[in-house]
Amino acid sequence: MIRGHQLVGATLAATIALTLSSAAFAQEKTFKIYGFGAKSGVVGIFGQQSEVAMQAAAAMINKAGGVTLGDGSKAKLVVEYLDDRCTAEEGINALRRIAAQNDAVVAIGPTCSNVAEPVFGVLQKKVGDASDSGLQFPLYTDVAAKGGLAAMSQWAFRNVPSEANMYKSIFEWVKTTRPELQTFWGGVEKDFAHSNATFNVIKTQAGNTGLQVLGQSEWLLNDINFSNQVREMKRANADLVAISAHPFTTCGVLKEMARQNVKPKMLIGLTSSSSMETLQGCAAQAEGLIIPTSFAPVTDEARNAAAAVQALNSKYNMDLHNAAAFENIFTLKELIEKQKIMGRPDTVQADRQKMRDGLAAMKQTTGLLGKVGRTEDREAIKPFLFVQAKGGNWTVAHTPAQ
Repeated sequence: MIRGHQLVGATLAATIALTLSSAAFAQEKTFKIYGFGAKSGVVGIFGQQSEVAMQAAAAMINKAGGVTLGDGSKAKLVVEYLDDRCTAEEGINALRRIAAQNDAVVAIGPTCSNVAEPVFGVLQKKVGDASDSGLQFPLYTDVAAKGGLAAMSQWAFRNVPSEANMYKSIFEWVKTTRPELQTFWGGVEKDFAHSNATFNVIKTQAGNTGLQVLGQSEWLLNDINFSNQVREMKRANADLVAISAHPFTTCGVLKEMARQNVKPKMLIGLTSSSSMETLQGCAAQAEGLIIPTSFAPVTDEARNAAAAVQALNSKYNMDLHNAAAFENIFTLKELIEKQKIMGRPDTVQADRQKMRDGLAAMKQTTGLLGKVGRTEDREAIKPFLFVQAKGGNWTVAHTPAQ
């Protein structure tokens, strides 16, 4: 038999428990940041690493108390990442799916330039243009590096290095430090937008600094046989060979060069191949390869970020691509607070506009290697250095004045 005072006590206890549970629930308010990119396919490692870097950054922020929303409440950052498989159609679908969510204020991505270009194309080109039915959704790109893409839409922003500046700098350095190098041969993944666009930059800069451009070899992203291309390279016998390709085909070409005993005096690679994937695939053949990059663990911040990624998942490493994803999370956290973003379904449209305006107003952000400048057309001016493959590791070859 339950006595009256026992019933009152039980009811009071239940009420207190419910109140405490509700308070705990309120404290666990979340703010979701979406990402999308290539998590599968030949370049799937890049999207996988971006996702882990975003999660690592969010975990660091959450451990420090989370993010303060516009109403003063605290929220934990949550990352949700979609796979577009490096295809334009799936990239557009991913962005549309994200934009349809009532908790989506901003997204980070995509991985591939051949996805970024059409994805930027579905965004509203000019803010406030009532005649343009494009998506009004802020996108902050971490990887896709083909030059000038952010100019396509005032809702598009990028945190990628200027490869024009990087390769201009590296060839000027070559001219100064290796004047005996006179001839150039190039190799390019012809069907990959980033590789092809950057190769044009590389070839132009090589010529501008006085190297005689003898020609180029071409292959496709999914090729596995490079014997004919390397035979062309061997006949040219150039002093300097530049390979504008991602890790998989870079390693394929380097292995074939070793097989055919092609040994140029200098090798230069594509920014995207300044990763552990290249060294895991062909460290011996890549020995001496020099690449400009916007990430190396040369500052405390960079080392801590790299350690955070490894601690979250030891399968992954930090490189210039997911370093940008990591930086983006911290930038977005600052903007959520500065722009007083509410993070509620009823404020999502206003929050997206606030986020876009905050991104557009940025003059400088904090990067892992130092301050990152911003241009009027929503691109980044990132610090960079040159790394060289030595003994199975990337070592700093030179840090140019910037």
